[in-house]
Amino acid sequence: MAVKLRLMRMGKKKQPTYRVVAADARSPRNGRFIEIVGTYQPRQDPSVIEIDNDKAVHWLQHGAQPTERVAKLLKISGAWEQFTGVAPEIPAVPEPTPNKGYTAPSPAKPKAAPVVEVSAEEAPAEDAAEEAPAEEAAAEEAPAEEAAADEATESDES
Repeated sequence: MAVKLRLMRMGKKKQPTYRVVAADARSPRNGRFIEIVGTYQPRQDPSVIEIDNDKAVHWLQHGAQPTERVAKLLKISGAWEQFTGVAPEIPAVPEPTPNKGYTAPSPAKPKAAPVVEVSAEEAPAEDAAEEAPAEEAAAEEAPAEEAAADEATESDES
Protein backbone atom coordinates (compact mmCIF):
# COMPACT_ATOMS: atom_id res chain seq x y z
CA MET A 1 0.00 0.00 0.00
CA ALA A 2 1.42 3.41 -1.04
CA VAL A 3 1.28 5.83 1.88
CA LYS A 4 1.36 9.60 1.54
CA LEU A 5 1.79 12.31 4.13
CA ARG A 6 -0.67 14.98 3.10
CA LEU A 7 -3.02 17.69 4.30
CA MET A 8 -6.63 16.96 5.16
CA ARG A 9 -8.86 20.02 5.16
CA MET A 10 -10.84 20.80 8.30
CA GLY A 11 -12.55 23.92 9.64
CA LYS A 12 -15.36 26.14 8.45
CA LYS A 13 -16.01 27.77 5.12
CA LYS A 14 -13.27 30.27 4.20
CA GLN A 15 -11.44 29.41 7.45
CA PRO A 16 -9.39 26.32 6.72
CA THR A 17 -7.28 24.37 9.16
CA TYR A 18 -5.49 21.24 8.09
CA ARG A 19 -4.48 17.95 9.64
CA VAL A 20 -1.23 16.41 8.48
CA VAL A 21 -2.16 12.76 8.02
CA ALA A 22 -0.65 9.52 6.80
CA ALA A 23 -3.14 8.13 4.30
CA ASP A 24 -3.39 5.63 1.46
CA ALA A 25 -2.52 7.43 -1.78
CA ARG A 26 -5.73 6.13 -3.39
CA SER A 27 -8.08 7.55 -0.74
CA PRO A 28 -9.74 10.94 -1.26
CA ARG A 29 -8.33 14.12 0.26
CA ASN A 30 -10.70 14.22 3.22
CA GLY A 31 -11.33 10.48 3.22
CA ARG A 32 -9.99 7.63 5.29
CA PHE A 33 -6.56 8.07 6.84
CA ILE A 34 -4.20 5.87 8.82
CA GLU A 35 -2.84 8.27 11.43
CA ILE A 36 -2.88 11.96 12.34
CA VAL A 37 0.69 13.29 12.34
CA GLY A 38 0.01 16.95 13.13
CA THR A 39 -1.95 20.11 12.37
CA TYR A 40 -1.43 23.24 10.30
CA GLN A 41 -3.34 26.49 10.80
CA PRO A 42 -2.41 28.91 8.01
CA ARG A 43 -4.89 31.64 9.00
CA GLN A 44 -3.20 32.33 12.32
CA ASP A 45 -0.62 35.11 12.38
CA PRO A 46 2.03 33.66 12.32
CA SER A 47 0.72 30.35 11.01
CA VAL A 48 0.77 27.48 13.52
CA ILE A 49 2.50 24.22 12.62
CA GLU A 50 2.23 21.39 15.16
CA ILE A 51 3.80 18.16 13.90
CA ASP A 52 4.77 15.12 15.96
CA ASN A 53 8.26 14.67 14.52
CA ASP A 54 8.60 11.10 15.80
CA LYS A 55 5.44 9.98 13.97
CA ALA A 56 6.47 11.85 10.82
CA VAL A 57 9.95 10.29 10.82
CA HIS A 58 8.40 6.85 11.43
CA TRP A 59 6.19 7.18 8.34
CA LEU A 60 9.01 8.61 6.22
CA GLN A 61 11.25 5.67 7.19
CA HIS A 62 8.50 3.27 6.16
CA GLY A 63 8.28 4.80 2.68
CA ALA A 64 5.58 7.45 3.01
CA GLN A 65 5.89 10.17 0.36
CA PRO A 66 5.10 13.72 1.53
CA THR A 67 3.28 16.16 -0.74
CA GLU A 68 5.09 19.38 -1.65
CA ARG A 69 3.34 21.43 1.04
CA VAL A 70 3.82 18.78 3.73
CA ALA A 71 7.51 18.49 2.80
CA LYS A 72 7.87 22.24 3.41
CA LEU A 73 6.07 21.92 6.74
CA LEU A 74 8.30 18.99 7.74
CA LYS A 75 11.39 21.07 6.96
CA ILE A 76 10.06 23.92 9.10
CA SER A 77 9.22 21.61 12.02
CA GLY A 78 12.58 19.81 11.85
CA ALA A 79 11.20 16.33 11.08
CA TRP A 80 12.86 16.31 7.66
CA GLU A 81 16.23 17.04 9.27
CA GLN A 82 15.74 14.11 11.68
CA PHE A 83 14.81 11.83 8.78
CA THR A 84 17.68 12.74 6.44
CA GLY A 85 20.28 13.59 9.05
CA VAL A 86 21.23 16.65 7.02
CA ALA A 87 20.59 20.21 8.11
CA PRO A 88 17.99 21.88 5.90
CA GLU A 89 19.17 24.47 3.45
CA ILE A 90 17.32 27.52 4.66
CA PRO A 91 17.95 30.34 2.23
CA ALA A 92 19.51 33.25 4.06
CA VAL A 93 17.62 36.48 3.68
CA PRO A 94 19.95 38.71 1.67
CA GLU A 95 20.37 42.23 2.89
CA PRO A 96 19.01 44.70 0.39
CA THR A 97 21.81 46.29 -1.59
CA PRO A 98 21.37 49.98 -2.25
CA ASN A 99 21.05 51.02 -5.88
CA LYS A 100 24.02 52.98 -7.12
CA GLY A 101 21.90 55.64 -8.79
CA TYR A 102 19.45 56.04 -5.93
CA THR A 103 20.13 57.45 -2.50
CA ALA A 104 17.49 56.92 0.11
CA PRO A 105 16.26 60.02 1.90
CA SER A 106 17.60 60.33 5.40
CA PRO A 107 15.08 59.56 8.13
CA ALA A 108 15.67 63.00 9.64
CA LYS A 109 12.91 65.41 10.55
CA PRO A 110 10.15 65.50 7.98
CA LYS A 111 9.92 68.93 6.44
CA ALA A 112 6.61 70.69 6.56
CA ALA A 113 5.36 71.25 3.05
CA PRO A 114 4.70 74.91 2.24
CA VAL A 115 1.03 75.72 2.07
CA VAL A 116 0.15 76.43 -1.53
CA GLU A 117 -3.28 77.48 -2.65
CA VAL A 118 -3.44 76.07 -6.13
CA SER A 119 -6.80 77.53 -7.03
CA ALA A 120 -5.71 81.03 -5.99
CA GLU A 121 -2.59 80.82 -8.16
CA GLU A 122 -4.32 79.35 -11.19
CA ALA A 123 -7.16 81.88 -11.23
CA PRO A 124 -4.93 84.97 -11.81
CA ALA A 125 -2.94 83.07 -14.42
CA GLU A 126 -6.13 82.21 -16.29
CA ASP A 127 -7.38 85.81 -16.01
CA ALA A 128 -4.06 87.08 -17.30
CA ALA A 129 -4.22 84.64 -20.19
CA GLU A 130 -7.72 85.83 -21.07
CA GLU A 131 -6.76 89.51 -20.73
CA ALA A 132 -3.66 89.19 -22.91
CA PRO A 133 -5.54 88.49 -26.18
CA ALA A 134 -8.03 91.20 -25.31
CA GLU A 135 -5.18 93.69 -24.77
CA GLU A 136 -3.60 92.70 -28.09
CA ALA A 137 -6.88 93.21 -29.90
CA ALA A 138 -7.32 96.56 -28.17
CA ALA A 139 -3.74 97.49 -29.06
CA GLU A 140 -4.44 96.76 -32.73
CA GLU A 141 -7.62 98.81 -32.66
CA ALA A 142 -5.96 101.71 -30.85
CA PRO A 143 -3.44 102.53 -33.61
CA ALA A 144 -6.23 102.35 -36.15
CA GLU A 145 -8.29 104.79 -34.07
CA GLU A 146 -5.26 107.04 -33.56
CA ALA A 147 -4.58 107.02 -37.30
CA ALA A 148 -8.21 107.89 -37.98
CA ALA A 149 -8.05 110.66 -35.38
CA ASP A 150 -4.80 111.99 -36.90
CA GLU A 151 -6.38 112.04 -40.35
CA ALA A 152 -9.40 113.87 -38.97
CA THR A 153 -7.24 116.51 -37.31
CA GLU A 154 -5.17 116.92 -40.46
CA SER A 155 -8.24 117.41 -42.58
CA ASP A 156 -9.55 119.97 -40.07
CA GLU A 157 -6.30 121.87 -40.26
CA SER A 158 -6.29 122.03 -44.04
